[in-house]
Amino acid sequence: MSDQDKSGPSRKPRAFSVDDDAPSGHETGQASGPARGKAGVKTDKPRKPASLPVTVEMTKAGDDPFDTPEADPEALTPPPARPRKRRLTAGKVLLAALGLLAALAIGIWTDTLIRDLFDRLPWLGWVASAAAGMAALALLALVIREIAGLRRLARVADLRAEIARKADAASSKEARALAARVSSLIAANPLSARGRKSLEALDGEIIDGPHYLAFAERELMADLDHQARQLVLNASRRVSVVTAVSPRAFVDLAYVVFEAVRLIRAMAELYGGRPGTIGMIRLFRDVIAHLAVTGAVAAGDSLIQQVVGHGLAAKLSARLGEGVINGLMTARIGISAMDLCRPMPFRAVHRPGIGGFIRDIGSFAEAEAGTGGKPGRG
Repeated sequence: MSDQDKSGPSRKPRAFSVDDDAPSGHETGQASGPARGKAGVKTDKPRKPASLPVTVEMTKAGDDPFDTPEADPEALTPPPARPRKRRLTAGKVLLAALGLLAALAIGIWTDTLIRDLFDRLPWLGWVASAAAGMAALALLALVIREIAGLRRLARVADLRAEIARKADAASSKEARALAARVSSLIAANPLSARGRKSLEALDGEIIDGPHYLAFAERELMADLDHQARQLVLNASRRVSVVTAVSPRAFVDLAYVVFEAVRLIRAMAELYGGRPGTIGMIRLFRDVIAHLAVTGAVAAGDSLIQQVVGHGLAAKLSARLGEGVINGLMTARIGISAMDLCRPMPFRAVHRPGIGGFIRDIGSFAEAEAGTGGKPGRG
């Protein structure tokens, strides 16, 4: 009789579970399959799917305030503005020398005045001394404030230049250091709270340096850029209204300068610059010099037709069309101020252009034209 006949009929194949922690059935002598399950071997139940709590709201690509596909962002838009190089010129030396002479003259006059008052009445001399001391302290506070404002503007310019230089080849450590400097610069602005929270929460999720800088720009600058766009748009609309209804040309010029100065200061404070009087003068000179080099928006019917369309241009009066052009000029000033005051260059976010403001200013002009009013000079 063969071995196959002695072994009896072949059994059917059976399936059994494998547990790495428990010994196999051959080693323990336990039965496999259902018998093993009855022996008390613990089996894991499939857990229900769960989701992680999301506490960070990231900035979406559609949140870019300057992404305007319906308008040409390059139309009538100057290249990015950059701070002018500061050089020692003969005029600066002359002003410094005259200022020193004036300070010495004021000091000698004050000393002579106090001595004369002491000779006449001692208490008048003490009053004059106290007044001179308070004036000296106030002057010292003003000097400190101006120096701090100039240092803040220089800090913003240096940080922007360093980020532009290292944006494509920054290491992870360098990118985080630059983002931390930007975060500390704008920490006083409540609009940056959400972006700083997102950057801190997702700090370890991005390893590549350039990608981290792009992420930091979207998170830290998004809300500030929205506010900057609103500042520029509001100033442009105010200029359009005032220059359209003002009775004299010098009123137009004075109001445009007033709005330009206020817009530049608001832009600097928004991005953490907060300049003093001297710093504001420097910033205004940089903006005006940039517009002078790149050319100003020229007024005329052809430009109005190019900007707001032939149909709308036919509805606009000459004064209202001039107001639209002045509004576009104000928008250009705001864009240049944004280039100079923003601590991060425009890379991950679209750079603003006149095309992004044409639609809003044109809609305002169309609404004014639809009222039937044609303002003119008195």
